[in-house]
Amino acid sequence: MPSERLSVVVTRRLPEPVETRMKELFDVELRDDDAPMRREDLAAAMRRADVLVPTITDTIDAALLGQAGDKLKLIANFGAGVDKIDVATARQRGILVSNTPGVVTDDTADMTMALILAVTRRIPEGLAVMQSGNWTGWAPTAFLGGRIAGRRLGILGMGRIGQAVARRARAFGMQIHYHNRRRLRPEVEEPLEATYWESLDQMVSRMDIISVNCPHTPSTFHLMNARRLKLMKPSAVIVNTSRGEVIDENALTRGLRSGEIAGAGLDVYERGQEINPRLRELPNVVLLPHMGSATVEGRMEMGEKVIINIKTFADGHRPPDLVVPSML
Repeated sequence: MPSERLSVVVTRRLPEPVETRMKELFDVELRDDDAPMRREDLAAAMRRADVLVPTITDTIDAALLGQAGDKLKLIANFGAGVDKIDVATARQRGILVSNTPGVVTDDTADMTMALILAVTRRIPEGLAVMQSGNWTGWAPTAFLGGRIAGRRLGILGMGRIGQAVARRARAFGMQIHYHNRRRLRPEVEEPLEATYWESLDQMVSRMDIISVNCPHTPSTFHLMNARRLKLMKPSAVIVNTSRGEVIDENALTRGLRSGEIAGAGLDVYERGQEINPRLRELPNVVLLPHMGSATVEGRMEMGEKVIINIKTFADGHRPPDLVVPSML
């Protein structure tokens, strides 16, 4: 019966087919505008919903969870990253947390390669000249970038996305190196011809390109700090399609301005939308508005996973993409 359907509150606009399917299955509150929910509205939603469907723009900390009533039983995150959700506190309060892993792997890896090419081949500089109407024609020394074939790529975080980046980079002729909490199994490592570095410092100091592909956890906050950024070769570039908090953004800006780092390609930022204004002014930096997972196909798959997690929970079973504190 309709009265027995789970009450679901969605915090952001989702693709229309996803919203329509949710409307068919649940008693769902959808958003008319696409602005993030204010904290007080988020707290109110958590008091009236059985299920909350937040996104990475929502911070659900212990204080906010303390304002949730007894009704809330599941936080079904639209996205893989749950670093803004206090999963441990949620579990203590009897609230399950699910996410959408694996959906954005290929999309994010594609964007990583796009950033590597954009920085090393100076694509934004070329675009700017064409859009300004100031191009005077081809010249032998104009817009000289660097060939990526043969370059050493150091991948920081060799999970699903890191491995997908490695496969693409191999096809471009790059040499694959990586640092990870655990070394990959030989059957995974060998096809990639990947070299494992137990010491992140040693890897960083020898790479031509660093790709950040690890999640944000307390142990990875500012993993690329001022000291490690100074270890990079002056000719090296760094790209980040993972989480902005992994890089000390102010230290990165200083390194780029002083010429200690050759370039950077960033899709994520340490303080969300508050980007260091000096970073915007640099010609050797490519900045994107968190587009790594922004494909129609990816967003639809995310929505499908959210619906499956809620439906499985509604049927009295464990959501297939349940997040537990030990995973983090």
